[in-house]
Amino acid sequence: MAAESTAYTSLALPVLPLDDEVVLPGMVVPFDLSDADVRAAVEAAQAAARSSGSSSKPKVLLVPRIDGTYVGTGVLGTVEQVGRLSDGDPGALIRGRGRVRIGAGTTGPGAALWVEGTQVEETVPDPLPGATAELVTEYKALATSWLKKRGAWQVVDRVQQIDDVSALADNSGYSPFLTTEQKIKLLETEDPTVRLKLATEQLREHLAEQDVAESIAKDVQEGVDKQQREFLLRRQLEAVRKELRELNGQEGEEESDDYRARVEAADLPENVREAALKEVEKLERTSDQSPEGSWIRTWLDTVLELPWTERTEDAYDIKGAQEVLDAEHAGLEDVKERITEYLAVRKRRADRGMGVVGGRRGGAVLALVGPPGVGKTSLGESVAHAMGRKFVRVALGGVRDEAEIRGHRRTYVGALPGRIVRAIKEAGSMNPVVLLDEIDKVGSDFRGDPAAALLEVLDPAQNHTFRDHYLEVELDLSDVVFLATANVLEAIPEALLDRMELVRLDGYTEDEKVVIGRDHLVPRQLDRAGLGEGEVTVDESALRKLAGEYTREAGVRNLERSIARLLRKVAAQHELGERELPFTVGAGELRDLIGRPHHVPESAQDPAERRTAVPGVATGLAVTGAGGDVLFVEASLADPETGAAGLTLTGQLGDVMKESAQIALSFLRSHGAELELPVGDLKDRGAHIHFPAGAVPKDGPSAGITMTTALASLLSGRQVRTDVAMTGEVSLTGRVLPIGGVKQKLLAAHRAGITTVVIPKRNEPDLDDVPAEVLEKLDVHAVTDVRQVLELALAPAEVKVPAAA
Repeated sequence: MAAESTAYTSLALPVLPLDDEVVLPGMVVPFDLSDADVRAAVEAAQAAARSSGSSSKPKVLLVPRIDGTYVGTGVLGTVEQVGRLSDGDPGALIRGRGRVRIGAGTTGPGAALWVEGTQVEETVPDPLPGATAELVTEYKALATSWLKKRGAWQVVDRVQQIDDVSALADNSGYSPFLTTEQKIKLLETEDPTVRLKLATEQLREHLAEQDVAESIAKDVQEGVDKQQREFLLRRQLEAVRKELRELNGQEGEEESDDYRARVEAADLPENVREAALKEVEKLERTSDQSPEGSWIRTWLDTVLELPWTERTEDAYDIKGAQEVLDAEHAGLEDVKERITEYLAVRKRRADRGMGVVGGRRGGAVLALVGPPGVGKTSLGESVAHAMGRKFVRVALGGVRDEAEIRGHRRTYVGALPGRIVRAIKEAGSMNPVVLLDEIDKVGSDFRGDPAAALLEVLDPAQNHTFRDHYLEVELDLSDVVFLATANVLEAIPEALLDRMELVRLDGYTEDEKVVIGRDHLVPRQLDRAGLGEGEVTVDESALRKLAGEYTREAGVRNLERSIARLLRKVAAQHELGERELPFTVGAGELRDLIGRPHHVPESAQDPAERRTAVPGVATGLAVTGAGGDVLFVEASLADPETGAAGLTLTGQLGDVMKESAQIALSFLRSHGAELELPVGDLKDRGAHIHFPAGAVPKDGPSAGITMTTALASLLSGRQVRTDVAMTGEVSLTGRVLPIGGVKQKLLAAHRAGITTVVIPKRNEPDLDDVPAEVLEKLDVHAVTDVRQVLELALAPAEVKVPAAA
């Protein structure tokens, strides 16, 4: 038995490019010579044949060109005949002869591209192995089945007469169902048996798909016949019912007539009325069995239920509105002032007949940004109460689909209007207070970006012509008061933030928390615990200790949980007979009822146990998603014998904070002599800076002076004062640069028992936002240079640090 083998012959040929086409060996294909590439290749081949003096036919290289890129394998073709095509255009008939591996470019006569190639000469064993023979039989059977379905009986005989494995595999190049990629794969497969196996698989898959398509077509035809029969029967049934009504003297009313009467009777804007009447006309022309009728009825119901002309009258009692806000929320003066201003302006515009200017009414868009628990969500309801408007809340946390805001197109089954339209419908008026809760938690994915859809909703210049995808009519949102709440300002897209008026809620002072606990939280938790008003009393001293030592937060959620736990414990003890009512909870009873406090200020601890009791530890201030917080920075030097040099940073620090640490170290190295610090130790001993709470990521430049102070304390051996906290960015020259979040940081310092705070000089204007009662208890130093920071923060050498007052 002869072994299967492949031989190679080198030759140079002009290229005839095939754009998105493939010709396999054995195929005879006509080409149009009016194509410049075809004509150039054929003329070059003829010129080469004449110059060689050979009587052989001109040869070209047929190479597929996909998206301007040539395939690595082509087909050697001979120009069998040059003449006229059936349409009269000049043409050439070319026969594929064999595969050619394309090499480098070369030169040749004519304008065509010439390349060198290696012809692949295939040999197949004779006789064929059993597996190959079975493959030949299977391919012929599949090809015969496909050709018979197409009625190509003459081609069946020709396929049956092909015995060569390679020619049989290449014959599949005539198959119209093969894609260009599939034909290229056949072209690049040199082994005849593998190629035939590939062609068999392609043909088998096509036949299977064809069977499925025929089955589907049959089912569809049967379904159409059934629908036509059902339609005819129902029309006959309608005719019978109509005749019966006429015999009985009854006049029936069509559903479409009912919708027309409702639309004409409804108080709708003119453009909405026109759109609704058009839909009623469609409904009248639509069959009862058509799904479009159901969609039209749902759309008409939605339009008729919207309060197009309903508006609540604003309460223009400005002092009364201010009293309502003060009674329901303590603090939050910025928001209260903004609502009061809004009502005053609305009253002035109404008095002057300027309620609508340029088609726009006087709505408002406010963004309430602050840590959790400060009352952003509940404030929305209080604003609606103060203004005398309806209130509706739209939760945006986790919304990822743009259609949730703008609605779905009516072409979708189960389409609904967006959340904004549904909020207006739920409120029952066109001027409610709409709370867009957690707007910073809006996500985006392949379904679109809901935050981008909110741009039109929250833009006062555009929202008077808001178009929902479901309604497809203009909806006036210019009279709506939008209140958006968020915890993290940076998570709101800049374009969206630009459309809203920003109001920051930076948290409550301890005095405000005591007032909130006394006036709001305790009465609410007494009701929930089943206790009467006089049965349990919580002293202000207990509330102050709960706010200062049992909880440390910007808001009051944990404070309310502590009060609830306290009252539940008292109720349980009374039911067990362990405590008599009425009972007054003072600061001294807290430990017995709910355990020891969790947040004892550093100033209240034993001097030896304080974190700043050793050199190298400084107290900084930071802003987190939960408000301001106190941050400790620890520094240490490695033993010189270890040989470790450089700077090590730990505590999950971001790039900006790492750069601040490098700047602090560089400043101390360059100014060590001036500051009387032994910076020579830094050459042989590595410095290590650590930020405790290592599981919490940290970043930002505001810890620059804190790290500088910690390193200076370590090198000098002088402790950092326990009652001092600081914040500010440091430069290489020692300048203290401004930072953000001053109000949150000072509130955090006040909660932690700090009495002295160091801030950058350029942040002094931010002190106007800090409550006066907090500033009275803090000694705030505004500095411009880090040397001033070290003078304030470091205790005198060899002097024990005094306890803070």
